[in-house]
Amino acid sequence: MTVTTPSAPARATAPVEPAKRGRPRVRPGRLGVHAFLMTVSLAFLAPLLLAVYASLRPYEETAEHGYFSLPRHLSFDYYRQAFSDSGMGKYFVNSLIIAVPGVLLTLFLASFVAFAVTRLQMRGGLVLLMVFTAGNLLPQQVIVTPLYVFFNKIDLPYWMSDSMTMYDSYWAVLAVQVAFQVGFCVFVLANFMRTLPMEIVEAARVDGAGVWTQYWRITLPLCRPALAALGTLQFTWMYNDFLWALVFISNGDKLPVTSALNNLRGQFFTDYNLLAAGSVIVALPTVLVFLLLQRHFIAGLTLGASKG
Repeated sequence: MTVTTPSAPARATAPVEPAKRGRPRVRPGRLGVHAFLMTVSLAFLAPLLLAVYASLRPYEETAEHGYFSLPRHLSFDYYRQAFSDSGMGKYFVNSLIIAVPGVLLTLFLASFVAFAVTRLQMRGGLVLLMVFTAGNLLPQQVIVTPLYVFFNKIDLPYWMSDSMTMYDSYWAVLAVQVAFQVGFCVFVLANFMRTLPMEIVEAARVDGAGVWTQYWRITLPLCRPALAALGTLQFTWMYNDFLWALVFISNGDKLPVTSALNNLRGQFFTDYNLLAAGSVIVALPTVLVFLLLQRHFIAGLTLGASKG
């Protein structure tokens, strides 16, 4: 006779409810940071937005109702008038003749010096880097008169300068721009190249790569984000500069585009809406360069922000 024992009652298992996830609390400090950044951004954008807004309105309307009034009529007539009346076409070419070679030459010289200081382990490299950095501390206005006298004494052939001297030529402005900007670029590129693994260059040396190959084909491609960020900044600075062109160029047809805005000022009356339209046109190339190099520019600014 077999005795069957009743099976143990199954334990009642209640369904386990997933833990309720609460919404992340918004920290007051974070809200304050975002509010501060938005305020600063609007403060920087306000003059530009006001200039664009004024350039689309007739001057008679703003004179009667004020610049902060609602528009009655909007048009692009001022842009067409600013471009034609000031002759901006030739001035744009003048600025590009100075800015484009200046940026390329500055980045080439600065990257080569930074490579020599950080990769070739040359003697006195730190002192050389300090000298290039200290050059940025010299106020530019201090050497205006010596450079003016110096450039008037440097003879150039006719095909390089109409004045037969370095004065009143693009070469004078280009030389000064490169000389003053190389130091800053050397400082930035040297610090960036120090973060690159030294084993890459050592492996190239074992494979028989020369100094030029180490620089041009190995190190320089790795510095693309830093070069793009510096290129954007350098183009903006050289393109917007007016001091050196005003000092070293006497021929009005050779002046950069920043001087074209002065042609929009009348002798007895100045239409500031027309001047605003001209300012927006002058600023467009720098905005275009930033948009083209935006990805590399932001990558260059965030270099070293995180480890790994």
